[in-house]
Amino acid sequence: MIPRRAYRAVTDALNRQAAVALLGPRQVGKTTLALEIARAREALYLDLESREDRQKLSEPTLFLRNYEDRLVILDEIHRAPEIFATLRGLIDQGRRRGKRHGRFLILGSASIDLLRQSSETLAGRIAHVEMGPLDSLEIDPDRVALQSLWLRGGFPDSFLASSDAESLAIRDDFIRTYLERDVPQFGPRIPAETLARLWTMLAHGQGTLLNASRLATSLSVSAPTITRYIDLLVDLMLVRRLPPFHANVGKRLVKSPKVYVRDSGLVHALLGLQDDNDLAGHPVSGASWEGFVVESLLAAVPSRTAASFYRTSAGAEIDLVLDLPAKAGRWAIEIKRGLTARPEKGFYIACEDIAPKRAFVVYAGTDAHPVSRGVEATGVRALAQALLALGAA
Repeated sequence: MIPRRAYRAVTDALNRQAAVALLGPRQVGKTTLALEIARAREALYLDLESREDRQKLSEPTLFLRNYEDRLVILDEIHRAPEIFATLRGLIDQGRRRGKRHGRFLILGSASIDLLRQSSETLAGRIAHVEMGPLDSLEIDPDRVALQSLWLRGGFPDSFLASSDAESLAIRDDFIRTYLERDVPQFGPRIPAETLARLWTMLAHGQGTLLNASRLATSLSVSAPTITRYIDLLVDLMLVRRLPPFHANVGKRLVKSPKVYVRDSGLVHALLGLQDDNDLAGHPVSGASWEGFVVESLLAAVPSRTAASFYRTSAGAEIDLVLDLPAKAGRWAIEIKRGLTARPEKGFYIACEDIAPKRAFVVYAGTDAHPVSRGVEATGVRALAQALLALGAA
């Protein structure tokens, strides 16, 4: 199952830039997408986790010069970070001979480190495309599929599993692999048990304000250590820190970010929730839905959109504030898990504070209708489509 938006984003980037970095967490489908592109473009594919393929690059300039007229795909690029300098030289040589785009597609799982390395070494020569799990626009447009996506999350193997039990087992394996293999590879040495407890605590506190001191006390480590651990999970695109809205509105605004485990299926796996029954009766259900909607919408927003949340010490709150580019303006979004789209009083107060151009309540239904003057009720898929249309306009 190949996300068509990600496929188009990568091919468009290859058509305008010499190198493209495709970033995303493991098992999200980057390699599947890259192999599809390789077939379409008759590209050379190298998996740098393979010793044989790494050996081919023992003399990278000599080897890659033979493929100047073909796209070269380098998977697991973090295994050979020293190759960036070679790519720069080859790109510059190719440009002098008229080969200006579509030279290299590099795949990686850790965003910050790869962004830093590629941006410093390949400045002006590389485009970046982030690929997340499947979202509401990439599945069948019906309520059953949406419920399954929320429960199982968007990692393709989990979403397409033959049963909820198999899906949960796949996500459990995913979590174990990250803790035992990938985290030590990408970051400082972190005890797997400590990180597992932190990850589970973040799932229990899905969508709450980050309190590093409280987490540190529970795990018997320092607050700066907690911050470093969360930095790593953010870097691996497994956790999102949603910043608070900042503006001079004459109110006391909260200053801590909200923290979400980005994939709802991982939230449920960390909490041992296997099926709809387990999820419906669990206290995290509402917060899990909120995180699911946030991720679905942010996957569809136009580039250069600023996302935040609004909360005052007096209780005025907006779950998601989108400052969109050009004439689209500011959108305020309240998220409700249920078939009744009725925002709280604090949402209306917050809207008076920040004066959004449009205001929405995203609820579990699909019918779009006005809730009150200036506030529209809509489903998550419909609002994601509206955001996607802004980027295409």
